[in-house]
Parts: sequence; C-alpha cells; structure tokens
Amino acid sequence: MTLPSDTLKDAIGQTRDKWGWFVALGVLLLIFGGIAFGNLFIATVASVYVVGWLMLMAGVIEIIHAFGVKTWGRFFYWLLSGLLYAVAGFFAFDNPLLASAVLTLLLAVALVASGLLRSWVAFHHRPHQGWGWLLAAGIITILLGLMIAMGWPVNSLWVLGMFLAIDLVFQGWSFIAIGLALKR
Repeated sequence: MTLPSDTLKDAIGQTRDKWGWFVALGVLLLIFGGIAFGNLFIATVASVYVVGWLMLMAGVIEIIHAFGVKTWGRFFYWLLSGLLYAVAGFFAFDNPLLASAVLTLLLAVALVASGLLRSWVAFHHRPHQGWGWLLAAGIITILLGLMIAMGWPVNSLWVLGMFLAIDLVFQGWSFIAIGLALKR
C-alpha cells in the first residue's frame, strides 16, 4: 500500500524530469504576454474571439443536450439557453468591438460586485486576524471596477487585452518558477 506522501513524491519525481518543459512554456507565455502588451487592441479582439468560440461551443452543447431531456419544459429551457449562447457567440464574431464593450462593462460590474462582497465578508470577520487585508482587497477591487466603468466604452478597446497580457506574464513567471523549483 502506498501512502499519499509516497504518491506525491513519485509524482514530483516523474515531473522533475520534465522541468525544462515548464521553463520553456513559461518563456513562451512571457513572450506572448509581451506581444499582447505591445498591441492591446489586437489582444482585446483575440480575447473576444476566444470568448465567442467558448460561447458558440457551449450553445451547441446545450442545444444537443436539449434533445436528451425528458420533459418539454426542460427541453425548451435548454434549447433557448443554447440558442442564446450560440447567438452571443456569433455576435462576438460579427462585431468584436461591440462585444468587447459589453464584456468590459460586465467585467467592471463583476469587479464592483466582487469587491463589495469581499468588503462585506471582511466586516463580518472583524474579530479575526487579517480581516483588514480582506477589506483592503475589497476596496481595491471596487476601485478598479469603478475606474473601468468610468472609462467605458472608450477603454473597452484595450482593457480586456491588458488583462490578458497581465495574465500571460504572471502565468509565464509561474511556470518558470515551477520549472526551476523542480530542477532543484
């Protein structure tokens, strides 16, 4: 019988041999992040196309699923939901600039809502240590959402691309760090 710690050691040992692949992937993601930072507009359009593809695929899957349900009410629910997803996906391809404006506004609303929720949770955990950090994170998230909302719709040409570029850079550094840690 193998213990969970032995299984973990075996997995790390097998992964350790592949440390170079992690570093290479990290460097590649850093390069893509730099390219995205170089042209935030194209990165925004690319992210809208990715969201469009995901929505289109989800729509097709939900439409197929609709034909597998047993009741008419659920059939129409899944069919309508799938059609809405598919239409939204086509909409993203047909007019990516308008879709980026909608997605940027949704991002701003989501950030404000998330910040409000974090702040609410922080106030309810006031007696506990670290609640101030959670409150600070909530306030920063609210401010970021408000900044995006105040610059909307003009900033919708670059905000999504900037988020993509930042994510690629952080993912790249993370993979490099993991690869170098595995090498040691």
